[in-house]
Amino acid sequence: MSRVAKKPVPLPQGVTATVTPSLVTIKGAKGALNVTVSKGVSVVEENKHLQVSYTDAEGAAALAGATRAHLANCVVGVTTGYEKKLELVGVGYRAAVAGKALNLTLGFSHPVVFDIPEGITIEAPTQTEVLIKGIDRQRVGQVAAEIRSIRPPEPYKGKGVKYSDEKIALKEGKKK
Repeated sequence: MSRVAKKPVPLPQGVTATVTPSLVTIKGAKGALNVTVSKGVSVVEENKHLQVSYTDAEGAAALAGATRAHLANCVVGVTTGYEKKLELVGVGYRAAVAGKALNLTLGFSHPVVFDIPEGITIEAPTQTEVLIKGIDRQRVGQVAAEIRSIRPPEPYKGKGVKYSDEKIALKEGKKK
């Protein structure tokens, strides 16, 4: 049996789960999230815990572990939320939030305008920092990856958009 799927997902105070055979809805203080339950996997709620089980179908153990991880991520998302921090490294690289758009100056001949998706909050506490917040872990990570992909860090000077905890291994330059 999947070791991940064996562990129950606790539902903290103020979090409720609605379980149907193919969908689990988790509601909390910050909002509601849905998790689709795959064929061969079942979820039951018992004494403020969600328990995942599966049949002997091929691949069901892996799907059960993934479903349990998604449920746990949803519980954290509706209680505390997720955030990713990006840093802009480079002379003249700036970020500013204007309404529902993130304006980036990243050394191109034109400014880059990134539309903020629904359900995601983006803040720019300083000109070189971008904070991405939301309740859905996957969407927060995806938005951060899309912003980073506009100008990923280059390996010689480290200029570009990077995650705050990312270490850039710099290459040695050309020698004479």
